[in-house]
Amino acid sequence: MEKNRRAFLKNTLAATAGMVMVGNVRAGHQPAPSNHQSVFGLKSKPLDVVRLGMIGLGGRNRGHLGHYLKIDGVEIKAVCDIDSDCTDKSVKMCVDAGKPAPDTYTRGEYDYRRLLERDDIDAVVIGTPWRWHTPMCVDAMISGKHAFTEVPAAVTLEECWQLVDTAEKTQKNCMMMENVCYGREELMVLNMARLGVFGKLTHGECAYIHDLRGQMKSIDKNIGSWRTTHHEKRNGNLYPTHGLGPIAQYMNVNRGDRFDYLSSMSSPALGRAEYARENFPPDHIRNQRKYICGDMNTTLIKTKLGRSIMVQHDTTTPRPYDRINLLQGTKGVFRGFPNRVAVVEGGTTHNWQDIDACFEKYDHPLWKKMGELAIQSGGHGGMDFLMNWRMIYCLRNGEALDQDVYDAAAWSAIGPLSEESVGNRSDSVDVPDFTRGRWMFNEPLPVIK
Repeated sequence: MEKNRRAFLKNTLAATAGMVMVGNVRAGHQPAPSNHQSVFGLKSKPLDVVRLGMIGLGGRNRGHLGHYLKIDGVEIKAVCDIDSDCTDKSVKMCVDAGKPAPDTYTRGEYDYRRLLERDDIDAVVIGTPWRWHTPMCVDAMISGKHAFTEVPAAVTLEECWQLVDTAEKTQKNCMMMENVCYGREELMVLNMARLGVFGKLTHGECAYIHDLRGQMKSIDKNIGSWRTTHHEKRNGNLYPTHGLGPIAQYMNVNRGDRFDYLSSMSSPALGRAEYARENFPPDHIRNQRKYICGDMNTTLIKTKLGRSIMVQHDTTTPRPYDRINLLQGTKGVFRGFPNRVAVVEGGTTHNWQDIDACFEKYDHPLWKKMGELAIQSGGHGGMDFLMNWRMIYCLRNGEALDQDVYDAAAWSAIGPLSEESVGNRSDSVDVPDFTRGRWMFNEPLPVIK
C-alpha cells in the first residue's frame, strides 16, 4: 500500500506541476500567506503544569472538568459561562476535589475575552453552542493559547479556513475534541488497519444516528434550545464528525490521502414536525417553526486515492443509536453496532468471526495502558477520559496532538458542503484542501506505544 501511495504521489505531482494554483482555487484551496507555516506535527514547549480556562460549563464541559480534576499536572484557573449557576457548580467541583477555586466570568456572551486576557492560562476548552466554536478558538489562539473545542469545530467553510489560517499564523494548537476516536473499538480498528489486517483499504461507512427529538422540549436553555434551530435553517449532515473522524484516521485522511469531493442527498423532513404536533400545544413555538433538515441525510465522499466513504446523519427518527463504523479492505471488514469482523486470515469470510479474539490480539496499546482507568472515570465508556488524558499528556510532554486543525477543518467541512450538494440536486462538490498540499507528504497517525 505504501509503494502504491508513493507512486500515486509521484505521478500526481508530475501531472499538476505548474497548474496547482488553478486546481486548488477551484477546490476552495487557499495558499498560505507568507507569514504562515504548517502546524502539522506541531510540538509546543513542554508544560510541567497545564493551566486551563474552560468556556461554557453545561453538562458536556463539566464532564470534562471532572476528568481534568483527576489528571496529574492540570490546574483549572478560570471558568466562564453566561449562566452563573453553571460556574458555581464548576467551582464547587474544584473545591470538593481539594483544588483551588477557579475565577469566574459570567458578565455576558463576550466575557470569555476577559478570561483570554490572562497570562496564566495555557489552553482553553470550549463547550458552547456551535456558532461560538470558531470565534472562540480564533480569539484563544490570537491571545496565545491553545484551543480545544467540542464538535463540530466550524459550521461554514469560511470558519474552517479561519481556524486553519489562525493556527498557522499563531503556531498554536487547535484541536476539535472528537472523543469517538478514543473509543476502544475505534482504536482497535486503527491498530488492525495499520497492521494490514484488512489489506488495502477501499471503503468506509459511518453515521451519527441518535434519536434526539426529546431535546426539542428544551426551550430557553440547554442544548435543545439552540440545536433545534439548526433543523429549521439547514438541510444536510449537521453533525458528521463522530462517525467520520475514526474512518478518516483509518484511511490516513490529510496524511497520505484526503477528501476529494462529495455528493449528498436528504430524505423528507417529517419527523420533527410530527413530534411537535404530538408533544406541544398547537400554538407552541415548536409548532410554529418549519423544519427543513431531512430526517436522514446520506453523503458519499470520494478520496484522492479513490476510496469511498458513506456518512449518514439522523437525529430525528425512532431508531436505535448507531455509528456503523464499517471499514472494508481487500482482506476483510470490520462492522460496529454490534461489533463483528470477517477477515481472510480468520478462515471463511462468508460468516462473521469471533470479535473477542480480535480484542485479545489487536487491542490498541493506549487502551491496554489506560483503558481500566478510563472506564472507571467514565464519559461514553471511557473515551472522554482517555481523550482528555491524552491531550494533557501531549501538552506536558511537548508531543504533537493526535488531531490537528486540518482534521478539525476537513471533518467539520462535510456539514456545509453536504448542504451545498443537497441544495443543488446532489451535485458533487469539491472538498477544499485545508493542508495546502501537505497531505501528500504528512506521515500517518502512528499507533501510540
